[in-house]
Amino acid sequence: MNHAAHLPLWAALLVAIFLLIGAGLALIGSFGFYRLRNFYDRIHAPTLGTSWGTAAIVMASMICFSVLQSRLVLHELLIGVFVTVTTPVTLMLLGRAALYRDRSEGNPEVPAISTPKGRLDKPQLTKESESVPHNSKNMND
Repeated sequence: MNHAAHLPLWAALLVAIFLLIGAGLALIGSFGFYRLRNFYDRIHAPTLGTSWGTAAIVMASMICFSVLQSRLVLHELLIGVFVTVTTPVTLMLLGRAALYRDRSEGNPEVPAISTPKGRLDKPQLTKESESVPHNSKNMND
């Protein structure tokens, strides 16, 4: 039995709009995944589809089932929260693992470890090192 026939026109239009937005964002994310050249660029593209695309599809599902059941349906929010929380964590872990692997293999395309400006530019002097001369000769010679 098809329950979509019982959906009012305004709700069907809202559901269709949110589904198209979600599917479009997922398509953009997958196209970016296909088009970008290396792993570090590719890990950013699918996050668009999984975060905003999932949010739009969850909104469409909430509207559809709230109208069909004549009560507010909110349990789809759990899906949205789960995807929104896990996507950045997964992205960060995948990126760090790939960076560690590429640095340990000596891949020349991987950026070097950067240090904050001024941290390794000059040695830091302590009070003891300021009073001791740097060469071993006596200064009076």
